[in-house]
Amino acid sequence: MSRRWKFKMAKFYGPIGYAETVETRPGVWEEQITERMYFGDLTRNMRRLQSAETLNDDINVANEISIVADPFANENFHSMRYVGFMGAKWKISNVEVQYPRLILTIGGVYHGDEQTSSAT
Repeated sequence: MSRRWKFKMAKFYGPIGYAETVETRPGVWEEQITERMYFGDLTRNMRRLQSAETLNDDINVANEISIVADPFANENFHSMRYVGFMGAKWKISNVEVQYPRLILTIGGVYHGDEQTSSAT
């Protein structure tokens, strides 16, 4: 007897952090993070332990989130740094353009600059 499993994609709604390099003082350039909120689907949900030469293993996820891209996301996908997902900020390791969607692959925990402004 064969069983047919029906999997529903989990829905996603959360922030995506974009980095913009700005001159904070003459000759000093820094990244400033702006967050924008997006809707989408979680298309792959898995975790991976990565052994390191540290006391604790690093926890990484290999999730894919497909977002409905607005014009800002389409023009600035190269500036995406992290996705807010399940209470943490995760580094975006890959962005695949499949108009009108962007497929984001996320990896380890994001340890960069925090949000400095919010845009809608």
